[in-house]
Amino acid sequence: MASPITTILVVEDENSIASFVSLYLKNAGYAVKTASNGKDALALAAAEKPALIVLDLMLPDIDGIEVCKRIRQSSDVPVLMLTARDEDIDKIIGLEVGADDYLTKPFNPRELVARIKSILRRAAPERHARESEVIVHGDLRVDAGRHEVHVGDEEIQLAPKEFDLLWELLDHRGLVLTRDQLLERVWGYTFAGDTRTVDVHVRQLRRKLGDASPIVTVWGVGYKVSPAREPQKDPAAA
Repeated sequence: MASPITTILVVEDENSIASFVSLYLKNAGYAVKTASNGKDALALAAAEKPALIVLDLMLPDIDGIEVCKRIRQSSDVPVLMLTARDEDIDKIIGLEVGADDYLTKPFNPRELVARIKSILRRAAPERHARESEVIVHGDLRVDAGRHEVHVGDEEIQLAPKEFDLLWELLDHRGLVLTRDQLLERVWGYTFAGDTRTVDVHVRQLRRKLGDASPIVTVWGVGYKVSPAREPQKDPAAA
């Protein structure tokens, strides 16, 4: 049973959906705040500091993508996005702006609760457990306590799940992790999820890290980290 002090913010302009989602979340032991538009969602997110936000993609004023972008400017609160359109592009855009997960309408409210529990289970405890840890891999430096990633002297801004995925792969250097293993370890899924989620986040990490990205695709299996490259020697020093 979830702690009653754990607050979930539900951002949904359809009253019927907001009501039954709230009911299921309250029955699962969560406190629930609701907003029917983007402006109210941003205000409540700042004032209430919810543990997680359920965010509809289509809102009457500011769309869910923009709301998520603005939230990410100051917070790494987990965001589960709802979309009425079963198209990959909507899901990918949502993930790229920092959403942790998505569900396509219509959805089973029990699955929504299960996903929320999984996200929350993964969101806090492991970060606290590794808060003093730092992984250095070639030019890449990942600081768990500061939640920072540097390539050389340059800081690279990563979304929360991008950071968690990079950490998981680096923390298991020498091993190949399947997409299903990564879904379970990073997103907390204990059931077969949409492995496209992993691929999208890997693509984003490669784009942001450039040549410093250590992630290698093992075709038909999953991903692994390549051996760290030796720092380039200065020819003048030879």
